[in-house]
Amino acid sequence: MGPVLVIGTGLIGTSIALALRRADVEVYLEDEDPIALNTAISVGAGSALPVDAVPNLVVVAVPPRHAGSVLAMASKRFTTATITDVTSVKAQVLADAVDAGADSSRLIGGHPMAGREASGAASARVDLLDDRLWVLTPTADCPAESLREVYQLVSTCGAYVVEMTPDEHDRAVALVSHAPQLLSSVLAAQLTDANADYVRIAGQGLRDMTRIAASDSALWTDILSVNAKQVAKVLNNVVLDLSATIAALEAIATGDAAQSATVNATLQTGAEGRSRIPGKHGAAPVEISLVGVMLADKPGELARLFTAAGQSNVNLEDVRIEHLLGRPSGLVEISVRPDSVATLAAALRERDFDVRS
Repeated sequence: MGPVLVIGTGLIGTSIALALRRADVEVYLEDEDPIALNTAISVGAGSALPVDAVPNLVVVAVPPRHAGSVLAMASKRFTTATITDVTSVKAQVLADAVDAGADSSRLIGGHPMAGREASGAASARVDLLDDRLWVLTPTADCPAESLREVYQLVSTCGAYVVEMTPDEHDRAVALVSHAPQLLSSVLAAQLTDANADYVRIAGQGLRDMTRIAASDSALWTDILSVNAKQVAKVLNNVVLDLSATIAALEAIATGDAAQSATVNATLQTGAEGRSRIPGKHGAAPVEISLVGVMLADKPGELARLFTAAGQSNVNLEDVRIEHLLGRPSGLVEISVRPDSVATLAAALRERDFDVRS
């Protein structure tokens, strides 16, 4: 494949370009911001677009509010190229592109389901798309050859295609991405004027729930504005559930213990919903148990722990580190299958690790 032109050298555009260069694909870059363009070039993502270049494939990686017009301009500039994008909203963006003159037969909407809290070309990673899902929303009149080219783009970047209609995509991301971003931000906002002593005792749960609140606010304002209708529907359902739970808590506070059943139902329904999120490698979730290990916060300790775990011949499902307040140590929680807990714990204790399980 190639040459490929990537228009927009932010986090996603530059990461796609790096992945293509990893596969020795010729990549051209374009960005109205010369600093962003030069940063992407300096990290090895490609070269500036030559005046007479004719790309076979154009990837538009700009914010949603600009994507429609940029897609249309790319379609008019490169009349034989397949055109795709990576914006996280599809229906409005593609409609804007066609309204602005894009050739719909060469236009294939796309959205790689990957990202980071950081932004910009300097934060790009060559492996950002590896083993990620990448939604494509081809039009009804899309030629097989154009679709094949975009499939090849996705696989070259290490990702896997999921096809949806634009409306299906927007409903899906409103539920699994856009609404969670707002909820994380709203929760984190409660800390702004909170008593510093209260915030000081925050644990890993709050850190997990507010991690994405550190994301680029300008970019997310753009995304949420373009997919406002679908996000509002999800949040309305959240508000209804929260309102019922708030009413139950207020009743409990005044002595109506029977309302604890409503709170319990909210928690149980949440657990049921959580269980539907795919597990490792997209497979069905599996039961896991935790083996806690207290480690000194110094170089080499994690390597020593992983070496010992590897020698136990136990597969590690996941790892999380919780750094303890005021202590030069951290609790490493290792997720394993329940039938492997005893084996791993015994192997680590034999090597003098402080096992907490």
